[in-house]
Amino acid sequence: MRGLYLDCFSGVSGDMFLGALVDLGVEAAHLKTQLRKLPVGGYRLSTRRVTRGGLSGTKVDVEIDRSPQRERGLRDIARIVEGSRLSAEVRRRAMAAFTTLVEAEARVHRLPRERIHLHEVGATDAIVDIVGTMAGLERLGWPRVVCSPLHVGRGMTAMEHGTFPVPGPATVEILKGVPVYSTHVEGELVTPTGAALAATLAADFGPLPPMRVRQVGYGAGSKQFDSHPNLLRALYGDLLEEHVLRETVLVLETTIDDMNPQIYGHLMERLFAAGALEVFYTPIQMKKNRPGTLVTIICPEPRLEEVTSVIFRETTTIGFRYQPMGRIELARRIDTAKTPFGPIRMKVSVHNGQVVQATPEYEDCRRAALKTGAPLKEIQRLAAARYAPPRGTAEGLAAWARPPVTPPRTRRPRGRTQPGRGAKRRSR
Repeated sequence: MRGLYLDCFSGVSGDMFLGALVDLGVEAAHLKTQLRKLPVGGYRLSTRRVTRGGLSGTKVDVEIDRSPQRERGLRDIARIVEGSRLSAEVRRRAMAAFTTLVEAEARVHRLPRERIHLHEVGATDAIVDIVGTMAGLERLGWPRVVCSPLHVGRGMTAMEHGTFPVPGPATVEILKGVPVYSTHVEGELVTPTGAALAATLAADFGPLPPMRVRQVGYGAGSKQFDSHPNLLRALYGDLLEEHVLRETVLVLETTIDDMNPQIYGHLMERLFAAGALEVFYTPIQMKKNRPGTLVTIICPEPRLEEVTSVIFRETTTIGFRYQPMGRIELARRIDTAKTPFGPIRMKVSVHNGQVVQATPEYEDCRRAALKTGAPLKEIQRLAAARYAPPRGTAEGLAAWARPPVTPPRTRRPRGRTQPGRGAKRRSR
């Protein structure tokens, strides 16, 4: 399985990410071709070689026309991206990054995300940074992205509404649950766009995973620092443990003996909407011989705040326990089986270069059963029998199956105040 490690010793921004991809070998001409599929103009994308702290890297510049830039909300961005001729995966991941940005500003201003109109998000250069990055990763075959802890810088930075501490309000909202650190370096090292890309794309944050490095790319920022090269280093190669996904999740538990049983179904729905990976209930015996329920929730660490809010708002508990726990998943992808009832999606799992599981998608089988009147179990059996897994070498099959992607954050905004505006475009 191909992997991409982002070494963010000088932070990360949208143009640095793009520069690192070009430095790895993604052709600037390819990015321009993909970006022309968007109904957006008024800009010019260029690349150049620069030196930062004695190291050579690629600087990507997005020059915008002098005409006033229209501020756009998430719906405007969605119409632009979803209405383009970009691939479905590029569109999906780009919208996940934009959603992360908008929801961060919604939390800062305590507004519903529908009322947020951001210069940072709506500006043409931000669209180019995010969509261009996704197009570049697609060119590399969607490697599994692992990111180092983010060096955020320190001090104060000028924004549209004044001077704010580093990292900025929207940036720090995005980076909740993400490992960060600061040193003596003055200035903003992580921009909102860079934070959104890292938070959306990274399957994990931590040290360099075991991998066979094939290429190294350096994306340059705009600033020069005396203390270090202002570069984002990207290592691209083959992950040595490419048949599984290893990550750390949180396991939350609480016991309840005084809640209406009708609430449990609603609670489960709300927890999944908040980002929980698993929710299950276990009957237990509690003090004073009362029958009770052990509620167990598994969630990614960045989702702890949202899940906590649901627990306290929707249940009668006054507290819960949680602990980090390692999790291993097989690499998997969605394929299709052709049946007399129509195409049925198959969830295919790969281990050590071999297909070990191929399960028909329940919702597809259910829809086919309702449409044709055939038994659901017969459609499931036939889909499994008709599915032909891909053939090839163990390495080829392992590359074909990608690891599960952590769902993008879908935090809900809190509160209502007057409409606000986001931070203006900041070049790093």
